[in-house]
Amino acid sequence: MAAQNQMECEEEKAATFSPDTSIQASEPLLDTHIVNGERDETATAPASPTTNYCDGNASGSSYRTPGIGPVLPLEEGGAETEAKVQERENGESPLDLEQLDQHHEMKETNEEKLHKIANELLLTERAYVNRLDLLDQVFYCKLLEEANRGSFPAEMVNKIFSNISSINAFHSKFLLPELEKRMQEWETTPRIGDILQKLAPFLKMYGEYVKGFDNAMELVKNMTERIPQFKSLVEEIQKQKICGSLTLQHHMLEPVQRIPRYEMLLKDYLRKLPPDSLDWNDAKKSLEIISTAASHSNSAIRKMENLKKLLEIYEMLGEEEDIVNPSNELIKEGQILKLAARNTSAQERYLFLFNNMLLYCVPRFSLVGSKFTVRTRVGIDGMKIVETQNEEYPHTFQVSGKERTLELQASSAQDKEEWIKALQETIDAFHQRHETFRNAIAKDNDIHSEVSTAELGKRAPRWIRDNEVTMCMKCKESFNALTRRRHHCRACGYVVCWKCSDYKAQLEYDGGKLNKVCKDCYQIISGFTESEEKKRKGILEIESAEVSGNSVVCSFLQYMEKSKPWQKAWCVIPKQDPLVLYMYGAPQDVRAQATIPLLGYVVDDMPRSADLPHSFKLTQSKSVHSFAADSEELKHKWLKVILLAVTGETPDGPNEHPGTLDDHPEPKKKSEC
Repeated sequence: MAAQNQMECEEEKAATFSPDTSIQASEPLLDTHIVNGERDETATAPASPTTNYCDGNASGSSYRTPGIGPVLPLEEGGAETEAKVQERENGESPLDLEQLDQHHEMKETNEEKLHKIANELLLTERAYVNRLDLLDQVFYCKLLEEANRGSFPAEMVNKIFSNISSINAFHSKFLLPELEKRMQEWETTPRIGDILQKLAPFLKMYGEYVKGFDNAMELVKNMTERIPQFKSLVEEIQKQKICGSLTLQHHMLEPVQRIPRYEMLLKDYLRKLPPDSLDWNDAKKSLEIISTAASHSNSAIRKMENLKKLLEIYEMLGEEEDIVNPSNELIKEGQILKLAARNTSAQERYLFLFNNMLLYCVPRFSLVGSKFTVRTRVGIDGMKIVETQNEEYPHTFQVSGKERTLELQASSAQDKEEWIKALQETIDAFHQRHETFRNAIAKDNDIHSEVSTAELGKRAPRWIRDNEVTMCMKCKESFNALTRRRHHCRACGYVVCWKCSDYKAQLEYDGGKLNKVCKDCYQIISGFTESEEKKRKGILEIESAEVSGNSVVCSFLQYMEKSKPWQKAWCVIPKQDPLVLYMYGAPQDVRAQATIPLLGYVVDDMPRSADLPHSFKLTQSKSVHSFAADSEELKHKWLKVILLAVTGETPDGPNEHPGTLDDHPEPKKKSEC
C-alpha cells in the first residue's frame, strides 16, 4: 500500500507540475543562505516535496528545516529569488533563474578553490619539511659522523649538502608554523599572500644551494664510486622506510623543485583571487619574488634532467663514450639510413646529436648490454650540411665534417627537414659561441666605444694589488698557486686569471706594442664586442665594493666554521639586505664566498678560553659560525646590528618578518653531528 501511495503521489506531482519546473524551482532556494561564501548548514534540505504534494500543501516558496516546524523567513535576496521561482512556475524567465543559480555556484566554487589551494600549500609544505629533515638530520648528520671518524673528508660532505640546515630551519621554524596557524584561522582570515610576501625574501638562501647543485651531484657520484664507506652508508640509509625506496640524489633534487612548486600554486591562487581582494597586492608581490628564485631552480632542474639523459645514453653506448658532462646537451636522436659509397645500398644507423658533436652509431641486436656501437664521432666545429638529390633514394642529405662525410637518408620529407634544421641550428649556435670578435663586428657596424673608456690603452692604469683579491675579477673563479694564477690586464689593471687574459692588443702608452689584456679591454680597444645581455647577478655575485659603500656595518673579522682553522674575511651587512651577512675574501672581490641569513640564529658573545679575544658565535641547529673582531669596540658594533637582525629587525626599525620569533631566543643544544 505504501508503494502504491508513493506511485499515486508521483503521478499527481507529474500531472500538476512539469519535471523541469519542479526540479529547477527547488535548487536555487538552497543557495540563498550563504555565509562567508559557503552554504549555511542550518538551511540545507527542505521537507520532501513529494510529501507536501500528497498532503495538498505544496508550496514553491516555503521550505522547512529538519526538526523545525515554522517556515523560515527569506532575506531580501531570498524574496527576489522567490519571485523568480514563481515566474518560473508560471512558465516565465527560465534563463534568469539559471543565471542566478550559476552565480551562486561560481561564488562558492571560487572560495572553495582558494581554500583548496591554501590547504594544498600546507600539506605539501609538511611533506617537504619531512624530506628536508631526512636530508639534514639523517643523511647529513650520519655522513658527517662517519667523516669525523676519518673515513672521508668532512669538507666533501659539507659541499654536498651546502646550506641545507639553514633551509630546513627556515621552513620548519617559520614558514610551516605560519601556514599551520593561518589555516586554523581561515574562517576569519582567508588569505596567504601576506605570509608569503613576508617570508619570500628569505628564499634567496636557495641561491647558494642551487648554485652548487651540479657540483654536489658530481661529488656524490665520484665518492660513491671511489669510497666504499661512503657508498655503504648511503645505501644503508636508502634502505630505510623513510626514504621511500628513493636515492640520495632524488632527495637532493627536492629543494631545487620546491621553489617552482610555490610559483605554480601562487599563480593558480592569483587566478582564483578577485582583483579587489585584500590579499591581491601581497600575493602579486610574493609571486614576483618567488618567480625570480624559480628561474634559477628551473635551470638546475633542466640540467639535472639533461644529466640523467646523458647517463642513459652512456649506458646505451656500452659505457665506452665519455659523454657525461654538464656542458654536453642532447639536441636530437633517432634512426637514419646511411647510403654506402660503393653499392648505394641503405644501411640502418642511429644518430645522437649533441651541442658539440654528432655520434654516428650502428645498432647492436642484443637482449642485454649496450644497444649501439659508436662508429664515428663528428665534431660540430667545421661541420657543413648539404641537401642532396638522389632519384633512387629520396630524402637524402649530406653531413660533412672534419672527421668524416656521411650521406644519409631520412624516412620522409618531414624527417629530413627536421634533421637538417636541427643540425644547422646546432652549427649556428656553436659558431655563435665560438666566433671571433672580428666576425661579430661584421654583423654589427653600430658598435662604438663609450666615452668613459676613451683613455683605455692610452694611459697606464693603476694595477689592483694581488692581495686585494682572491678571485678573478672577470670570471670570478678563485685563484690558486697551480692551475689558476694571477695576471694583470695591462689596459685596466684588473687582476684576472690566464683564461681571461688570453688576449693581446696594441697599447698607445707602450709605444703601440702588443700587451696582454683582458677580454673586455680587447673588445673596446680593438672595436670588437659581443651583443649579449648582461646576466642578472646572483646573491653571491654582488661585488664587495658595491655593498661596502652602502652598508650598515663592514670590516675585517676573523672567521671560523666548526673545526676549520681561523681565517680573515671581509664581512658586510648591506643596507639593502640588512638581515644577511656577506663574507668576502678581500674588499675588492667581485663575488662573495658565502652568505649567512641571520634570522633565527642564536648569538653567544661569551668567548671560551680556547677562542680568540673579542669573539662571538652564531648558532642555529648544528651550524656554528665563530667570529673575532680586532677590538672590543668593533665587536660591540657588530653585535648591536646582529642582535637586531636575528630577530627580524633592522637598525631603522622593525622589519616585516615572522611575528612568531621570540625577542630573546633561548640557546639550543648543539647537534651531535
